[in-house]
Amino acid sequence: MTSDTATDLASAIGQHLPYLRRYARALTGSQTSGDLYAAATLEAILEDNSIFSGDVSPKTALFKAFHLIWSSAGAPIDEEEGGIRAKAQGHLKALTSNTREALLLQTIEEFHVDEIAQIMQINTSEVEELIGIANAEMESSVTGRVLVIEDEAIIAMDIESIVSTLGHEVLGVARTRDGAVSMGKKERPDLILADIQLADNSSGVDAVNDLLSHFGDIPVIFITAFPERLLTGERPEPAFLISKPYNEEQVRSAVSQAMFFSSTETLHV
Repeated sequence: MTSDTATDLASAIGQHLPYLRRYARALTGSQTSGDLYAAATLEAILEDNSIFSGDVSPKTALFKAFHLIWSSAGAPIDEEEGGIRAKAQGHLKALTSNTREALLLQTIEEFHVDEIAQIMQINTSEVEELIGIANAEMESSVTGRVLVIEDEAIIAMDIESIVSTLGHEVLGVARTRDGAVSMGKKERPDLILADIQLADNSSGVDAVNDLLSHFGDIPVIFITAFPERLLTGERPEPAFLISKPYNEEQVRSAVSQAMFFSSTETLHV
């Protein structure tokens, strides 16, 4: 490989790495575990980058390299852990193999079915079948109370509608940090879905941290127009992240995934 080719490859990987982190975190329910899988993928590519020599796009090749590691690594979380993540392991055992992967690749990472087939090394009809099974299994497995933190009324109404159709109860919609904390403390939510920037220039991240410090482990999904800022791997960051503008399937998928897992550590942005 020439130096120019190596530079081009490094640039291509760097461009897509934040989104590989997002995908890996969603699969494991943890920033730490997800980022370790992403790092292991990079180490494998350094040893053998032949996966990038075919006719697939660099992003597809990167996710395919990840899946070669993921599929041989065993259980995604530690069964010895307590709390939400231990319960999640039991739920995951009941799901059909490879369904969550196919669903996340389609809805959150927005790969086409033929690209997912290349990543997972299966045929397109199997991908479509897995996605159908995933939607049915994930959405029927866990329901709970959801707190929405969003200052834009139309977006808040849209999210509330999507969450409700999944069978969850929306505890309320908060527009500011103080409002979110007050609302959340009245009744403990099972999931928090939060925008980053709120109406009074307060922070959704701060609101979430306040509630996590009060309650402990609660799954959290953040919505942001700048997801790469929360996918650096350099500090505590979210495990579940939706990019603006989003579509309904992305919200449905993220909510179903997040209900299986705890969020990450307290965030600092």
